[in-house]
Amino acid sequence: MSEHIEIILRTLLSFSILFIGAKILGKQIIAEMNTFDFIGAISIGSIIANLAFNLNVKTHHAVIAFLILVFIILIVSYISMKSRIGRKIFAGNPTVIIENGKILENNMRKMRYSLDYLNQQLRENGSFNIEEVLYVVVETNGKISVLKKPEYRTVTKQDLNIPIKKESKLPIELIMDGEIMTENLRQNNQTELRLQCELKKRNLRYKDVTYAVLAANGNIYIDTYKDNISSPMDQE
Repeated sequence: MSEHIEIILRTLLSFSILFIGAKILGKQIIAEMNTFDFIGAISIGSIIANLAFNLNVKTHHAVIAFLILVFIILIVSYISMKSRIGRKIFAGNPTVIIENGKILENNMRKMRYSLDYLNQQLRENGSFNIEEVLYVVVETNGKISVLKKPEYRTVTKQDLNIPIKKESKLPIELIMDGEIMTENLRQNNQTELRLQCELKKRNLRYKDVTYAVLAANGNIYIDTYKDNISSPMDQE
């Protein structure tokens, strides 16, 4: 077998194995990761890369190593799900770095957290003034959770005693990329006739529509391929 063909076949095999492994492990492996998830992802990537490009590595050896690693990750996930001690060992604990508005420098040093990085994380959470912050917790995946001081929190309808209409269902996608989502219509007791009438009101055909969704309040949002914007922003 030609070396180039072997690399192509091994790469296709690697992708297939990685895809199957991701399906087995679930969304957690591709979500924001804690320490163990990160180690697992790096290890899987290393095994798959060797399987694809290192011709000195026997295919069945790489597959066995991959399956063992997947098994270990599944076992650790099960232990973490069933045991608080297990979660603490494998994922760690959240760490408080601001308490009652005071920065905890010792915890910052333990986590090698700089003030610049803390301010960056706060800005990403919508807190541009550290004076507004009551508590900050660094979660096990490295992201921060922010609790603002009461006087800086967003006012809610409950605070103002405004009656709240409960939304009992999620928005329903009706059209995607010019195609009617007939299964969504059927599952939610909607008809194609109503959709066509709504499009007709706006002088549209379904093929003109990029995206259409039925909101919980009954309104239909429609976005078309032609946006009629004279100078659209193209900056990344």
